[in-house]
Amino acid sequence: MKNCKDHKKCKRIAIKSAKDLCDKKNLRLTEIRKKVFEIIWKSHKPVKAYDILHEIKGIGSGKPPTVYRALNFLLQNGLIHKLNSQQSYIGCEHPNSHKQCYFLSCNKCGDITECCSIEMDNMFNIAAKEAKFNNTNIVCEISGICFSCT
Repeated sequence: MKNCKDHKKCKRIAIKSAKDLCDKKNLRLTEIRKKVFEIIWKSHKPVKAYDILHEIKGIGSGKPPTVYRALNFLLQNGLIHKLNSQQSYIGCEHPNSHKQCYFLSCNKCGDITECCSIEMDNMFNIAAKEAKFNNTNIVCEISGICFSCT
């Protein structure tokens, strides 16, 4: 995310938001969940599960099932997003503000921009309704070249 001017502040806000959300919902932000969340928020670049696993070795039970359970907890509670095309994870800039987010992914620099659009939400919902389909998860990723790289 190129419009982040102070990533330490950005990360601090994300961690506080995660703690607040967990407190509000009576959820446990365990040490391993918090550590996985912090690894994802090290930057605004997507992180793969095995990169997380590599960083977590030596902390509690840093085995694949433990990391995947932490990732599932963070996903289910809207704290992170999964980028299916890259099999990676990225922090949510505004947890639980709304259901769907869309992503612009630069093929050159790897930057990911999170976008929100009521119009796109409506478009996907209309398409699903017309197809008599009950969507449970929408992930839209658009790849191309960002303005900075052109």
